[in-house]
Parts: sequence; structure tokens; C-alpha cells
Amino acid sequence: MELNENARIDTSQIDDQRSSGGGGGGIGGLPIGGGGLTGIIVTVLIAVVGGFLGINNLTGDDGASTQTGDNTSLTQKCTQSEAVKQLDCRNVLYVNSIQDYWVEALPATFGEQYKASKTVLFSKRVSTGCGSADSGVGPFYCPADDRVYIDLTFYTVLSQQLGAPGEFAQPYVLAHEYGHHVQDLLGTEGAMRREQERNPTGANEQSVKLELQADCYAGSWAKNATGTDDGSGQKIFKSISQEDIQQGLDTAAKIGDDTLQKKSGGSVNPAEFTHGTSAQRQEWFKRGYDTGDPKSCDTFAAGAVS
Repeated sequence: MELNENARIDTSQIDDQRSSGGGGGGIGGLPIGGGGLTGIIVTVLIAVVGGFLGINNLTGDDGASTQTGDNTSLTQKCTQSEAVKQLDCRNVLYVNSIQDYWVEALPATFGEQYKASKTVLFSKRVSTGCGSADSGVGPFYCPADDRVYIDLTFYTVLSQQLGAPGEFAQPYVLAHEYGHHVQDLLGTEGAMRREQERNPTGANEQSVKLELQADCYAGSWAKNATGTDDGSGQKIFKSISQEDIQQGLDTAAKIGDDTLQKKSGGSVNPAEFTHGTSAQRQEWFKRGYDTGDPKSCDTFAAGAVS
């Protein structure tokens, strides 16, 4: 994977809250510990219960509200030479590419206009429209405020503790979260929640389908990423190799429900799956990549996921 150092890094798509104090409470009743990303046991337990790379649709009943950050330092940093070598600036470019893709792909594929979503960079804790969270929950999308949230130190956990060190793991994570935003715009997420309420015994199965579809959407972006640009005609990616795609597949494998359950020291219990097995996550990311077509990502079709 090679980014174009001449591409403009649009930090207006980011809300940098890393210098803010965050908030109290807990997001969606998940057992969020105070230790953030300090231990694999806490991290994996949260992953099994709530899911890495997830979606959180609660309404902030703990009194939390969306904050606003200050992008001044980030903007200055990302306009300097060799900005693409900086972790945060690279991630801004990933967001720019993902959203540029969906601006064209959503109306072309589904006949709906794309509405941009900001990515919130935070440190340790953050208040959102879905409640307050700490870094231990991993990256997530909040439908209540239409934002993606990530503490960039999650990539250290992904690399050192979960065994997914590849550089392409980072845009895969973000593309998955923006897949949830697309689901929100299309009404897929809302329809899934209504089905969960109608049939609580099948709630986890519905969640798995939602997450696998987000993986597939990430794959469709990856297939088309080299065609995205910064709005002035400069391509964002110079190249994406098969090695990069393999890194995406490897990442998907490391965060499958079965793999995380094994890593936590417990037995594999399919009844508790919320995101899909490693094999399923790989399958649907690859399907999105192989076709490059979001229409191929209908995990809710009869028999699509077994």
C-alpha cells in the first residue's frame, strides 16, 4: 500500500478530541473497565460481549452528549511535508478515501445520496450520542450522532495483542465502521434492530449479519480505493497490493468471535457470536473485494450466512 504524498489531507472530516477530558458512565451497559487498553483479558472479554469494530445504537441514557474537539494541531500537522508518515494523518487520508468512494458508490448502487460522517479521534474516554465509552470498547459507530469513534492506540492492541500488525489493518478497521454508517443511511441497521425486538432469540444472528455486511462493504471499498481522490484530482492511493488485501483478511481472522473466545481462554460458543467467525469475516471481506460491488453484500438474504 502506497499513499500519494501529494494528496490533500482533509481534516474537516475529523473531530479531534484527543485533548479533551472525555466523559463518565458507560456505553450501552457494556462492562467497560477503567483500564482502557491495558490488558488482553479485559480487552478480549469486552470484544466477546460487545464486539470489536462494532456499532452502538443506544441513545445516551447515562446523560452523555456529543462533544466537539479542536482540529488546529491536527490540521497544522497534516499540511506539513511527509505528513503521510504520521499515524493520525494517514488515518485522515483513509477516511477521506472511504468517504470519497461512498459519495459515488451509494447513489450508483442503491440510489441514495451519501451523507458524510466525521471520525472522532479520542484518547482514553469520549462522550457520544450513544453514551460514554473508554478505549477498551475498540472502534465503533454511533447511529445516534452519525459518527465513527476511535482511539488510535487500538492499533497497538490489534498489532501486539491480537496479532494483526499489517498496515492495511488500519483502513480495514475504518472502512468497516463506515460500512455501519452506510447501513444507517440505508435503513439496514434500523430494520435489523426492529427484527431483534420482534425476535429476541435471533438477536445475535441478526447482529452477525450486520457485522459481516460491514466487512463486505469494507472489501468493496478496498477494491475501488485506488480510484478515490482528494477532490482536486490527486489520487489518494498510488497502489494497493495483494499483500495489503491479505493483511485485511488476516485482520478479519484475528477478530472473529471464535478466535476471540479461544484467546480469552474459554470454549467456543456460537450462541454468543455477535460478529461472525474468523472464516465468515474473511469470506465476506473477500466477497466485497472480489466483486467490488456493494450489492454483493446482502448478508440478510435467505441462506446468505450459515
